[in-house]
Amino acid sequence: MRLDGFSLRRWVGIMVKEFTQLRRDRLTFGMIIGIPVMQLLLFGFAINADPKSLPTAVLSQDNSQVARTLVSALQASQYFRVVRHAESEEELDTLFAHGEAQFALTIPPGFERGLMRGERPALLLEADATDPTATANALGALNGIARSALAHDLKGVLADRAPEELPVDLRVQRRYNPEGITAYNIVPGLLGVILTMTMILMTGLAMTRERERGTFENLLATPALPIEVMTGKIVPYILIGLIQVTLILLAARFIFFVPMVGSLLLLYCVVLVFIAANLTLGITFSSIARNQLQAMQMTFFFFLPSILLSGFMFPFRGMPEWAQAIGNVLPLTHFLQLVRGILLKGDTLHELWPQLWPILAFMAAVLGLGLRFYKRTLD
Repeated sequence: MRLDGFSLRRWVGIMVKEFTQLRRDRLTFGMIIGIPVMQLLLFGFAINADPKSLPTAVLSQDNSQVARTLVSALQASQYFRVVRHAESEEELDTLFAHGEAQFALTIPPGFERGLMRGERPALLLEADATDPTATANALGALNGIARSALAHDLKGVLADRAPEELPVDLRVQRRYNPEGITAYNIVPGLLGVILTMTMILMTGLAMTRERERGTFENLLATPALPIEVMTGKIVPYILIGLIQVTLILLAARFIFFVPMVGSLLLLYCVVLVFIAANLTLGITFSSIARNQLQAMQMTFFFFLPSILLSGFMFPFRGMPEWAQAIGNVLPLTHFLQLVRGILLKGDTLHELWPQLWPILAFMAAVLGLGLRFYKRTLD
């Protein structure tokens, strides 16, 4: 490398100029610092591939000491957290449909009497297997928990009822995804991930592109209202989003053989709400950003926590409460549960509403924010 003619003064001047530009472009500078910090915090504190305290419902039809010991052992374990004592199997079905229970334990009548007679009574544990990763470790620990609980009660003359083989017939039923196929969880999830990435990015670049090309002044000169401009820019991308959804659903059905037990019409209605929420956010980003690079950086800044905290890559219930609180604000978190609920569980609108209204609330809040920034741009 030749150093002839190299001027330290010029080199320092160029370096100072670059620092000055970075200082003036505060948004880009914030992204340079903010994105690595966010990655560090999320991967260091929020991501957990071994979820604990999974919500569990219990239907105990045997009011005996052994049954109570079993339930207490589940409650005391790290994997299960008993959140409801159900009165019927219908109540268990409702809890599964609403996503309020990850597991359901059913203790049959006469369980203790059968155990004392050496009849090896059946014990049923149902698991919501729409996300096989979230349940795998808990199911693996189940045998040990049951063995320890039964050994606690089967003492003295009953000690011979606690041989090495588990004295109960522990049956595990994976609901909605009996074979634990990962594609049944990933492919519907990709629907939301792809829509989030493409919809926000495309609309995020829309207004900044016009500003860079100098056509934004023409738009400002028109008598169009802010709401007319924003919605007018959104509609074409809604059609693009619907085409993407159709292609993904066709691939899911005929390539990955994902079951579709729910209403496709209801699914498309939910998709429309999700697309509108993402497009609204993209337009808001484009109103804030000064150029396309900033719009792309803001999109990535939003996309990263959406991927990591929504439950797409890692079990949602394995995250700490503060991370779940952030995840609950993100539309993708609720959309994943909506899509899996429709495709795998056959959920209806009544069962979907608890996950649908947060997306509508997010869209309304972002729309108000976007209109405010757009009016500021006009000024």
